Amino acid sequence: MKVLIIEDEKELQKSLADSLRKEQFVIETADDFESASEKLAVYDYDCILLDIMLPGGSGLQLLEELKEAGKSGNVIIISAKDSLDDKLQGLELGADDYLTKPFHIAELNARVKAVLRRKMLDGRNAIELANIALDLGERQFMVDGENVALNRKEFDVLNYFLLNKNRLVSKNALAEHVWGDHIDQADNFDFIYYQIKNLRKKLQSAGAGIEIEAVYGIGYKLVEK
Repeated sequence: MKVLIIEDEKELQKSLADSLRKEQFVIETADDFESASEKLAVYDYDCILLDIMLPGGSGLQLLEELKEAGKSGNVIIISAKDSLDDKLQGLELGADDYLTKPFHIAELNARVKAVLRRKMLDGRNAIELANIALDLGERQFMVDGENVALNRKEFDVLNYFLLNKNRLVSKNALAEHVWGDHIDQADNFDFIYYQIKNLRKKLQSAGAGIEIEAVYGIGYKLVEK
């Protein structure tokens, strides 16, 4: 999977590139409007991380070019501009998601994987594995076609695990993704333990063909039974 990072802040660009390379993505970068436009004209990318404020032009103009070429559906806008107008314009132009700086790298990684998974699912906003389905649009979880009630955090935890199936997920990465900035206020990770404990019970009770394994001292891993 090839990802293009269009970002002029060198430190952020490097952090994003290093993190995504660890996830086995092929990374290319561009730090101004002209170089980004050239790469977008020549190559196809599975996901594009796009800053709005770029030397030489606007990321929204690049997004317009991508829309004309039918390639705007795999774009995540990353920008310090927390403007509702910019956000709406970007989404109207076909961007898949929008993150306002500063953000946690773990959250961005998860959103990149979500974009790629939806692309592989031909636009269907659902994740299916074994006998379960997680509908991201309706926020419903089903086992063998039957709805299983999850609270908001349980749904987000399961979503993150499914996006990282068969991968070791650290408690810190999970906390940053699901709880975001509030994780800095936590004294420990007991709240993660209780959410996963309840989620495990629901998976087992519903007869789900997946389970969450604990990796002592490190984190968890979601696998098929």
